[in-house]
Amino acid sequence: MPQPPDSDPKLAARNKRLALICGAVFAGMVGMAFAAVPFYRAFCQATGLAGTVRRASAAPTTISNRTVIVAFDTNVRGLAWNFTPNVSSQVVRLGDSKLAFFKVTNTSDQPLTGRAVYNVTPGSAGFFFSKLECFCFTNQTLAPHQTAEFPVVYYVDPRFGLDDDTRAIKQITLSYTFFPAKPLAANAPQGYSTPQGTNRAGGPSS
Repeated sequence: MPQPPDSDPKLAARNKRLALICGAVFAGMVGMAFAAVPFYRAFCQATGLAGTVRRASAAPTTISNRTVIVAFDTNVRGLAWNFTPNVSSQVVRLGDSKLAFFKVTNTSDQPLTGRAVYNVTPGSAGFFFSKLECFCFTNQTLAPHQTAEFPVVYYVDPRFGLDDDTRAIKQITLSYTFFPAKPLAANAPQGYSTPQGTNRAGGPSS
């Protein structure tokens, strides 16, 4: 009497092998999906894609007489914080590093830690907008009812406005949104230090 198909040892081995291959492929796809997030974020920061602000290590050596208005937009999601810019906008010479401050108050009765995400609009300006230092690079913790000033040092590339995509742009809006974040370890770096060669007014130090 012939054996049922399920009882064939060779068929069972093939099915087991196929199941293992499918499981490995699925696990690999899930892993690549999670890995794609930081890679995509790094790619956006390097290229300015989708209005993502670039991170720079040094300001340009050339400062143009051309200017652009940089406006500031602030938002909070899921945190009992008040978050406002000290000034609503700045007039920026292209290539000149500027310093802006944001006031944040924890209105709750407990310490809270937040992380700011950011972008610029219009999106075509993202390639030309760079940050040297920013409170958004690390988590920020505020004690109950504490108020702090958080700074950002940035510049707009001197090439801004020379191409068809940016020639008509007169204003760039830098937007921040604070979200809840886990507190950093006690010995982890947190906060802000003034980059060498930059003063509080946002220009090169003498």
